[in-house]
Amino acid sequence: IMLQSISIIVDGLVQGVFYRQSTKAKAVELTITGEIKNKPDGTVHILATGTEVQLNNLVDWCKKGPEMAIVTNVKVEKITLQAFKGFNIVKT
Repeated sequence: IMLQSISIIVDGLVQGVFYRQSTKAKAVELTITGEIKNKPDGTVHILATGTEVQLNNLVDWCKKGPEMAIVTNVKVEKITLQAFKGFNIVKT
């Protein structure tokens, strides 16, 4: 199975709406490893490693997010393969 890593930047009303916690739950469900953190500019930044199918599912989920979120933009970039232990919320 080919693993790959992506960087996802989610813009909109995505802080203070349980976006990180909900994304972590989704990532764990999809068996994706990585990390998620709030950025000072109000966006959420995700680094994720998984198969193409798993990552596509995560990106699709990120476009909606949890119930309270209002996602205006999702920017996805392929990055060098990174190994993570589990999926963690990084407190900034």
